[in-house]
Amino acid sequence: MIRKMLINAEDAEESRVAIVADGILEEFDIETSHKEQNKSNIYKGVVVKVEAGLQAAFVEYGGKRAGFLPLGEVHPTCYADPDLAKRGGRVRIHDVLKRNQELLVQVVKDEIGTKGAALSTYISLPGRYLVLMPGVDATRVSRKIEDEAQRRQLKEIVAQLAPPPGTGVIIRTAGLDRTKQELQRDMAYLLKLWETILAQAKELPAPSVVYEESDLVIRSIRDYFTPDIAEILVDDREVFKRAREFLQAIMPRYVSRIKLYRERRPIFSKYQLEEQIEAIFGSGWTRRYRFHRYAGSQTHPGSGARPEKCAEARQGSHRDGADLEVRATGGLTAAPEACLTG
Repeated sequence: MIRKMLINAEDAEESRVAIVADGILEEFDIETSHKEQNKSNIYKGVVVKVEAGLQAAFVEYGGKRAGFLPLGEVHPTCYADPDLAKRGGRVRIHDVLKRNQELLVQVVKDEIGTKGAALSTYISLPGRYLVLMPGVDATRVSRKIEDEAQRRQLKEIVAQLAPPPGTGVIIRTAGLDRTKQELQRDMAYLLKLWETILAQAKELPAPSVVYEESDLVIRSIRDYFTPDIAEILVDDREVFKRAREFLQAIMPRYVSRIKLYRERRPIFSKYQLEEQIEAIFGSGWTRRYRFHRYAGSQTHPGSGARPEKCAEARQGSHRDGADLEVRATGGLTAAPEACLTG
């Protein structure tokens, strides 16, 4: 079976990514430039209101309306009074946050209708094999890796990589059977990214965007590429260059597999994908869906029908998967500079 990743990015307003196996569509995703998506973006925000009744704060971060930050999503390093975290015990939102206080926040759920975005000060940065969680002193392994011997071995490898104190790591499913060098490269990339985010946050006013989650093309390579994909074809030269640089940075051994598609016939037409997409979604489909084929089944995650077994691989930021594993164990410690004061 020959698997390929096909990237259609000629249209500046729309990008499409498909994975095919022997010409059969396995996965399909689409992103349009006019639909703003802030999920997983990181912002320097400012508290505009503290609601004791809700035990939450509203944070102006740059969206259309203030974001919602519940008490449970406030890291102890963000407390207005640092001694609160040391004393322990129950805390309340008006003791923790103050109006006009500046915070580094991540969007965990986009705005919907009249509801503002859901925010968190627990930051997660997904890489190819790892998810970096500054401020969470824990090493966890994807629950999809069930073999206990493999889980122990992966944890031992991460311990050898010596992440900075107070920095948590989740080993993603893609990290299984990866070498220590590959995991080290991924961690170095994520640590450098976090360092850059902190440096930029210090310089920017609030509210400001500090980090934007990668676009569809980069996310697809990061999350969906596997060694059994023989070829990545990209039909736009600039996107090809950017994708190649990213692949070189995180998976240099596979950089030769990415190629610029040069034929005059549109890439999706050549592989008869337009017909397959129409057959799956119908002629009146709204270009809002992702498609995944698992064991002969078809799902439309955009409509909410997401199979549990593909949840981790399909979350762009993997925050939800990280959240479930880490929150179940606790073990939070302070992360220097993870929050701002103002």
